[in-house]
Amino acid sequence: MQSAPQSPLTSLIKGQMFEGLLLVRNAEQRTASNGSKYLDITLGDKSGEFNGKMWDGTVAAPKTGEVVKVRALLQEYNGRPQLRVDKMRVVPKEEVDLTLFVPCAPRPGEEMLSEILERVEKIQDEDLKKVVSYRLEESGERLLYYPAASKLHHAERAGLLHHTSTMLKMADSVCDLYETLDRDLLCAGVILHDLDKLREIKADDMGVASEYTVEGMLLGHLVQGAVDLGRVCDKLGVRDEVRIMLSHMLISHHDLPEYGSPKRPMFPEAEALHIIDLLDARMYEMNLALKAATPGGFTEKIWSLERRLYRREKQEKDEE
Repeated sequence: MQSAPQSPLTSLIKGQMFEGLLLVRNAEQRTASNGSKYLDITLGDKSGEFNGKMWDGTVAAPKTGEVVKVRALLQEYNGRPQLRVDKMRVVPKEEVDLTLFVPCAPRPGEEMLSEILERVEKIQDEDLKKVVSYRLEESGERLLYYPAASKLHHAERAGLLHHTSTMLKMADSVCDLYETLDRDLLCAGVILHDLDKLREIKADDMGVASEYTVEGMLLGHLVQGAVDLGRVCDKLGVRDEVRIMLSHMLISHHDLPEYGSPKRPMFPEAEALHIIDLLDARMYEMNLALKAATPGGFTEKIWSLERRLYRREKQEKDEE
């Protein structure tokens, strides 16, 4: 079995060569303005990913999820890192340990799912418990490996469970502070809010997302989630208020229309869900970006956050 790449991909600096094994996150042949063909490819390992270009137009695009051995130079384009791939060949999957190339949640999916199911048992409202239990059961084993996104926050194996389990802990803590919040309702919203990413995103059993589904592109997980919730509520005969409030939480948890929400949160539990979701996503993205930064220096501009981040010098000692 092949070993991991000799150094983490994101540890490269501008002008440094890389030779080793990387996972194909996306690849396609494109045509330049002068008519020449080139390969646009995104390659990654456990540390992260970089976009790259291979200017040899005769090379066929490898498939998403394949492992390739590459020789590439890290350059910069429009202020962002970019690989100039000089050589590349596909390596049979049976020769490599794929877990070395795929970002994984810090805990096994089975452990996180068990923790979530234990939390469901503590829900006192029987209608909420029935709905959440049913939706988790019908989601099946894909929960154990599915990412929470194709890029950005929790784009990792079992990332959906990682995101959900962290949010559940925050939800209970928030309810301890703000006693007027309905703990059952908020925790149910946390568990349900992203479940339809299973239908929104295409991902393999390694947790690598390849693209969005047709449903995901046309509807998105907020709308899909509300539709599936309505179906289950009708099947289980839950009371109308539960269906309506949970549906509102699902469609409003992105807060603004430009982020996909047709309604802004209109009661405290919906607002709490949005803020907890945003906080967990932001902390994940920031921590991931800061790992690649030099202590005492700044990250590259993070397009999703529209800013650069500073990594304090003390952080390196804290991590040790």
